[in-house]
Amino acid sequence: MPKQPISDAAATFGARVRSRRNELGKSQEGLADDSGMHWTFIGQVERGQRNVSLHNILKIAAALQLDPAELVRGLSSPEAEATTAK
Repeated sequence: MPKQPISDAAATFGARVRSRRNELGKSQEGLADDSGMHWTFIGQVERGQRNVSLHNILKIAAALQLDPAELVRGLSSPEAEATTAK
């Protein structure tokens, strides 16, 4: 059974990375090379299975030619989502 995203925010972040990567016509391997990361890590990010550090967000955004804010805009932590759901 495939692993689920660790949170809605991680899934959304990953979808944004995948969408922009596809817009640029890059493979996961190409994005990994451009960002100095391993392609399996990029795949996990895109599936929302990794909690990405600030420095890795910055590397990914640079490789995607994006302001990092575009990748994280409007995202909430799982704790904040649980608080607002009450």
